[in-house]
Amino acid sequence: MKALVVDDEELARRRVLNLLAEVQEIEILGECSNGKSAIAKINRLQPELVFLDINMKDMNGFEVLQELQVKPKPVVVFVTAYDNYATKAFDVDAFDFLLKPFRDERFFKTIKKVLNISKNEAQDNFEKRLQTLFEVYSKDQESANIPLKLPVRQGNKTILLRPEEIGYICASGYYAEIFSKGNKYVLRESLNNLNDFLKDYTFFRIHRSVIVNLNHIKEIVHSDFSEVDVRMKDDKLLRISKSHKKELFEKLGI
Repeated sequence: MKALVVDDEELARRRVLNLLAEVQEIEILGECSNGKSAIAKINRLQPELVFLDINMKDMNGFEVLQELQVKPKPVVVFVTAYDNYATKAFDVDAFDFLLKPFRDERFFKTIKKVLNISKNEAQDNFEKRLQTLFEVYSKDQESANIPLKLPVRQGNKTILLRPEEIGYICASGYYAEIFSKGNKYVLRESLNNLNDFLKDYTFFRIHRSVIVNLNHIKEIVHSDFSEVDVRMKDDKLLRISKSHKKELFEKLGI
């Protein structure tokens, strides 16, 4: 079975690719970092299996599937960090979901399920099941509450920061320094309170004075004396405390 991995987060792609490399029955065709390239590559290479991130920067996974022209259709496993509608889509019994962070055992359970799907089943039920998934997704989008935003007072105005755009937060005395899209915002708030506010998003406290957005980590840097840092997308290096390293690595699938 030939497989393609689509995810706009490099660490997430590495995680899936490394696990796939252990499965002899699967040949890895490649990877894509956005929806547009995924559409082109799937239509050209015609993989039998696609691991597809739902929430990418240029489009969502459902929009990617709408543009596929290939026959037979691939088996699709959605990979997502958000479970607001994933649990409902399980009832469709068509595609499997991997909720980040997932364990190796959960991944290989999905692989076993995929390898047991016949080509006829995958093709015959693709359109029907895809339509059902779209309906589930649309209903959840309509009924979802307005996304939380973090209000930060700056002079005579209050800026509303979207959590997914925040890269990391550092403690500075009685204040918190919030780094988002190349800007720094200062807020008089404790890291404990901010950690509670952001607990439903992909944030993790790597140090008593630092919270990071897992989706903004570019790489892990192993330094001397067994010390480990994370390099963020803006190239900022942040130290991981020893007490948080194991849990962080589990969340990243390392």
